[in-house]
Amino acid sequence: MNAEVAAFLDSLKTGNPPADAVPLLQAVWHGLHGAWEAAHQIAQEDTGAEGAWVHGWLHRMEGDLVNARYWYRQARRDVTEGDLREEGKAIAAFLLKR
Repeated sequence: MNAEVAAFLDSLKTGNPPADAVPLLQAVWHGLHGAWEAAHQIAQEDTGAEGAWVHGWLHRMEGDLVNARYWYRQARRDVTEGDLREEGKAIAAFLLKR
């Protein structure tokens, strides 16, 4: 895990996402922090593939697998069946590399 990802994950111990985080990274932060509604609202505003990935992850978190599959298809990604938190970390690492 690189320093940026470690710092992002450490920020989950605080009450706010990193100030310089792009919106989708904020959505992941809120999702990992347990604020699903805030995360979903941000994810809905991004119409790109990364936004669809975050959106699918959030619906999987919610337990709405039909909706999650739709968003994973939009993201051109396979539906992940593993640990939700680990996928959130993977999404964060991906977004931090952009």
